[in-house]
Amino acid sequence: MTDLLDRWRAVARGAGAGRGSTQVGEQLLARRREPHRHYHTVAHLTAVLDVVDRHAGLADRADLVRLAAWCHDAVYDPRAAGDANERDSAELARSVLTGLGVPAPAAAEVRRLVLLTAGHLVAPGDRDGALLCDADLAVLAAPPAAYDRYAAAIRREYAHVPEPAFRAGRAGVLTGLLALPALYRLPPLASRWEQPARANLRRELETLTGPPVSGA
Repeated sequence: MTDLLDRWRAVARGAGAGRGSTQVGEQLLARRREPHRHYHTVAHLTAVLDVVDRHAGLADRADLVRLAAWCHDAVYDPRAAGDANERDSAELARSVLTGLGVPAPAAAEVRRLVLLTAGHLVAPGDRDGALLCDADLAVLAAPPAAYDRYAAAIRREYAHVPEPAFRAGRAGVLTGLLALPALYRLPPLASRWEQPARANLRRELETLTGPPVSGA
């Protein structure tokens, strides 16, 4: 956890944050340890940051992408409707960064990037948005066993939803993802991840739209 805080302090201070950045970083990590989270956790944050770090050269302002990675999913309530979590996370990002002294244009850009994670629709030429969204969806291209663990963790986050309703809702999410012209926008990532991700999504969709497993 100290390593993550070091990463947060470095990027926050690089963006102009003053005193108090450590406390904000601790608060962002604490949010990801909320008991209702099973996928949207510190592990997911770390995975997204790792992708951003590995491919930072593909972005225009990689540090702002890193800040957006920290702030995306900061608010996460599985009972929230629509894109409320993304909107609330975006507003939290703008508020805390401005409060730390990050210049308003940079805080506004981080807010914009966080909002993109609602639908993962990125305009052509938006390299920063592409890197954040590609990193956020990296799990979709995981090996099948790891993908299945991700899908199971999502189901636990929605444990309050009855099985028929969950199947219908989750199938809608997967169908929407499969309908995207491309899941990944940055060529080096798309070349490796697009086909495995689509195979995983189709496989999960088949399990959701088929007959329930006996005893489920």
